[in-house]
Amino acid sequence: MDVAEGPSSSSVVSEQTIEAGHTLLLKMPTGDVRPHKIEKDTTVNLGKFGSFHANHLIGQPYGLTYDIVDKSLKVVPPRPIQEVEDTEATNELINDGEFVQPLTSEEIEELKKQGLPADEIVKRQIEQHANYQLKTEYSKEKYKKRKVAKYSKGFSTVIPALYNVCEYWFNKDATRLRDIRPDALSQILNLASIRPGGRYLCVDDASGIVVTGILQRLAGEGRLITICDIESPPAYPCMVQMNFPKEHTAVISSLNWATADEDYTPIVASSEPPTGKFKSEGQKSRLNKRKVASDMLMRHREELFAGEFDGLVIASQYDPWSILERLYPYLGGSASIVVHSPQVQILSDLHAKLRDLPGYLGPSLTEGFLRRYQVLPGRTHPTMNTSGTGGFILHAIKVYDDPNASSVMAHRQKAKKAKLEAEANANAAPATSSAEPERPVSDETLAETTQPIESSDAAMES
Repeated sequence: MDVAEGPSSSSVVSEQTIEAGHTLLLKMPTGDVRPHKIEKDTTVNLGKFGSFHANHLIGQPYGLTYDIVDKSLKVVPPRPIQEVEDTEATNELINDGEFVQPLTSEEIEELKKQGLPADEIVKRQIEQHANYQLKTEYSKEKYKKRKVAKYSKGFSTVIPALYNVCEYWFNKDATRLRDIRPDALSQILNLASIRPGGRYLCVDDASGIVVTGILQRLAGEGRLITICDIESPPAYPCMVQMNFPKEHTAVISSLNWATADEDYTPIVASSEPPTGKFKSEGQKSRLNKRKVASDMLMRHREELFAGEFDGLVIASQYDPWSILERLYPYLGGSASIVVHSPQVQILSDLHAKLRDLPGYLGPSLTEGFLRRYQVLPGRTHPTMNTSGTGGFILHAIKVYDDPNASSVMAHRQKAKKAKLEAEANANAAPATSSAEPERPVSDETLAETTQPIESSDAAMES
């Protein structure tokens, strides 16, 4: 690959490189983003933008821009930031008629067949443009950008970060993500306190974007059990573009709603041969795989029923209250509960219900606000088009409902009262020096004095 005009792969700082089998997000000059799986010794066809050999991408870092030249790739160096000078030119006297641009479409096609790069074609158009010098600096920049996007044969590889993947799927089809915008996803993960080493439950009907975010934060350390409504493990399409290594996906397991019920007895096919002997190696291998699958299912059920999970995240089409009732017993103390929904009324009803239950602490309902800005020299302003909403998020914390527990303030008041009584007794001791000698405290008295402290500790633990 020709890298004479751009930085080499060794000079680019990147944590990840493109490998065979990766699914890439390729950003076209028009701004469109396309997914494509890179396989060794194959040809990638991008339609009118050209085609190239996939081997030229393997081993290269993410985030570079390439030009396609004779099915080879040439790295394009990043454009430097240029200052826009003030000008008195205006666009009011410009006449964009038919004869303003003498360069015909046939001549442009001939230049493209000769292999001229897009910048050279645009340069020739500018030289023959009758009214180009009458344009403002902003109009000139827009004209160049529009023409380069029209004639360019190249692309950029998008870094597989969670933000980029979420933004791609949100722009592609927001309903498949249940309106989870990148800012809403970050808020969900922060409220759920997702961290390496944690143990979490998740119900994700949003194409797996929440599961993808949890796996990225766990980084192969911790545990994640997802509950779904199908028998086989669900396919989460959002995970494909992240290209997770095996150690990242080894922490996830899936159960359906039937096997997640303690009263349900799974129907497991027999792993023993009917005749008591294996007829062939194929039958033996098949029955062994069946036994491994059934044993794994039982282990996952036991792990779920053992409980003490650190958090629960819900982004589902089903009623969130019915999901909370089923999974609430398996959460540990101070576990975070986060529920996302595109409709505010669903979470508003759930919020009103949780406020009356002592097991949920501080339920709150929020909506994220996002305003994008165009940031360019001298042209910083809000973008004209933006998404309406990123959905609504409900957050609560699980606490244990213990009627015998006392508050921390009650414990402090009792301790303060006991301290004052001890000081009063100490001051009265010299006046009663002839009193009886101090007697040892009995076990019954010690138990009575320590009982309020134990109940206070229980309240603090909850």
